[in-house]
Amino acid sequence: MKTVTINSLGLDGLVRKSWNAELVESNDKLLVFVGAFTSEIIHPHLGTIRPKTQSYEYYWLDRWYNVFRFHEPDGAFRNFYCNINMPPTFDGDVLEYIDLDLDLIVDQNGRYEVLDEDDFESNADRFAYSDEIKRKAFEALTELTAMIGQRKFPFNTL
Repeated sequence: MKTVTINSLGLDGLVRKSWNAELVESNDKLLVFVGAFTSEIIHPHLGTIRPKTQSYEYYWLDRWYNVFRFHEPDGAFRNFYCNINMPPTFDGDVLEYIDLDLDLIVDQNGRYEVLDEDDFESNADRFAYSDEIKRKAFEALTELTAMIGQRKFPFNTL
């Protein structure tokens, strides 16, 4: 396994979040990483994420979203968290993506909630998102909700 740095960027190119994860699978357009939280995180939608919570991270190099599957430190499934983002770039050491602030959380029963629509709209105005970026973001959201409903990979574990 190889340790890779993952950077979540804003449209301005600035790093918003950065972490390390292990590349565990790479095939065609899909990269799968596994990471673990090293400290407690208080998240407004996810609540408290404890240290050693595992994150299985799915990045498609040609899709406008990524999917995180979280497991508690004891291995129990916690939830999915999906980011709407521009397709990532990967140079073998660093994976980067531009986060478009539109998110989706999925619980153990496959129920989902769209998050941060106000942030998306605010940043769409602030950074003058093109019509194409807005269209691609909402197409990605539609694709993700269909995948959840049909229990398609990686939601086939629900």
